[in-house]
Amino acid sequence: MKKQIYIFRKVMIQMRNFKRILALMLVAVLCLSCFAACSKSGNTDGTTAAGDTTAAGEDKPAASGDNYAAKNTEYFIGATGPLTGDAAQYGISVQNGAALAVEEINAAGGLNGKNFKFDIKDDKAAAADAATGYDTLYEAGMQASLGSVTSGSADSFAGKAVEDNVFVMTPSASAANVIADRANAFRVCFGDPDQGVLAAEELSGKYEKIGAIYDTSDPYSSGIFEAFEAKMKELGKDFTTQTFDAENKKDFSTQVEALKDCDVIFVPIYYTEAGLIAKAASAKGCDALIFGCDGLDGVKDQLDASVKNKVSYITPFDVESKDEKVSAFVKAYTDKYGAAPDQFAADGYDAVYVIFEAMKKAGVDNVAISASELCDILVKTITAEDFSFTGVTGAMTWDASGAPTKEPTIVELNK
Repeated sequence: MKKQIYIFRKVMIQMRNFKRILALMLVAVLCLSCFAACSKSGNTDGTTAAGDTTAAGEDKPAASGDNYAAKNTEYFIGATGPLTGDAAQYGISVQNGAALAVEEINAAGGLNGKNFKFDIKDDKAAAADAATGYDTLYEAGMQASLGSVTSGSADSFAGKAVEDNVFVMTPSASAANVIADRANAFRVCFGDPDQGVLAAEELSGKYEKIGAIYDTSDPYSSGIFEAFEAKMKELGKDFTTQTFDAENKKDFSTQVEALKDCDVIFVPIYYTEAGLIAKAASAKGCDALIFGCDGLDGVKDQLDASVKNKVSYITPFDVESKDEKVSAFVKAYTDKYGAAPDQFAADGYDAVYVIFEAMKKAGVDNVAISASELCDILVKTITAEDFSFTGVTGAMTWDASGAPTKEPTIVELNK
């Protein structure tokens, strides 16, 4: 029995020794593999080659704009926007306008013979989806961006972009916080405070009884209303307010009833709800002018023969303008998509051209330029005193705030 125990122990010791030897061999193989991988990368600055995993301790993906050379031969502009859902018209319009601009630029020879490509991810006007879309685009090599289309999504997108120093030129996100304290973030459209002030100045001098309906759950709507309210107070002008939120935006009969005797109803909201308000006003026998901001672009498709009210809104783009550049854009857009462009399409078109013109002025001639390096160049160029841009949404300049200086147009809807 003792002899059997001795033999058993000897066997166990031999097995343990064998396991140690096997483990050492495995470690050696792994070390050789890692050494070979490092040798292949050829990088001596601590970065990894495109397609490799990130270095130890790093959170950012390797396949970003900083490692773009091995991925493509085109400059890559990315964005997110609502391509489905209630706000889809905005996202699709920006997508179409931006794509048309890229097509024109490439047809004219691109930038020093190098083409551009544009990709937009559907964020459904949701901040979480915009963040996911940003990650996907950044990992794919995005070098510059149009940010996001709607304000909530754009704030999420820009929040991530500032960490990676990716340039943002949002066509249409007008909330002040989208570009506030973000040196990399700019916009083509008017800001919410600007539109609120413009609306107060326009309406206070023309109408006696003024009403307002805004969405308390939406940053775009709330931001414009707050600026409107402050300016009306400054002007000493009274007005009556009604509200709604994301959970209650299908029936506006109560709000319109409360404002039935108003001469004008200010609606700093999006076109879907504005169309419902216009229908409710006609149904209630309310003759008030429905007056909004750039979010009303697209409201025409929401109206029918029952709507008798006049509808006007602040916009930087008039599709019926006789300006040569605007007319050419409208024709090209209509020929390509079978419908006339709205302000969001114009904003998307201009946003791409701003990036292109700034890159051209700065002498960018490296398709493998990193997103961060390109961002620094674009910011310096666009904020310089000698840079200006005239597009289909007007002439504009920018300072370090990221907000454009441009003149608005008030369009009366021709139903």
